[in-house]
Amino acid sequence: MLQVQNIEKYYGDKNNVTKALDRVSFDVEPGEFLAIMGASGSGKTTLLNCISTIDTISAGKIFLDGMSIDDLGEKELAKFRRERLGFVFQDSNLLDTLTIEENIGLALSLNHKEPKKVQDQVRKIARKLGITDVLPKFPYQVSGGQKQRAACARALVAGQSLLLADEPTGALDSRASRNLLEVLSAMNQDTGATILMVTHDAYSASYAKRVLFLKDGQVFNELLKGERGRPVFYHEILDVLAALGGDISDVI
Repeated sequence: MLQVQNIEKYYGDKNNVTKALDRVSFDVEPGEFLAIMGASGSGKTTLLNCISTIDTISAGKIFLDGMSIDDLGEKELAKFRRERLGFVFQDSNLLDTLTIEENIGLALSLNHKEPKKVQDQVRKIARKLGITDVLPKFPYQVSGGQKQRAACARALVAGQSLLLADEPTGALDSRASRNLLEVLSAMNQDTGATILMVTHDAYSASYAKRVLFLKDGQVFNELLKGERGRPVFYHEILDVLAALGGDISDVI
């Protein structure tokens, strides 16, 4: 589904150049749940921004479903983001003036979908995520975990190809974090959603099927979960983080 081929990203000018990404390559298969980890400054957020087209790459290629996203014009990019990518960030970014139901269905409404079809799609994804009871409420009336579930619903309601999650549990307490991670895992297993999640947290990463580790803008290592249980995978992730060196508190 996603192919990242030898991408590089530079910031600054000729007198002061910073190389944020250095020939990063990897593939993401349909239905995969991939976590990306690394210390502050490792390039993980830059990588996500490039994949999401929030930022542009300096060299290399990124393909989604065979389409080269770095060759798209502004109008094509806007359509691509709307139809092919779903976003879940640390702040749910819901609009307080809209109900949860209206927030989830906003993109469908903006695309001039029939109101009945919007309602049907919203309620279908809400049932899967266990938030049907909060659909009439406004974001300020629900918990942080429910808001993040609503953000997940909004990201997937239109059948987007890829869900991009940037520190989705960062603003949640431990219980709400665990609930959201279980929701993401269930979405991946039950609906085949393809998820790419950037996280600094080993516990969150242990819910993924594969973890990619970045160091100084390069791929340092990767772990496949395979048939191992999550607790075993969690400790293996910690071992790799220790091998990364530096201040481990930056990444766990």
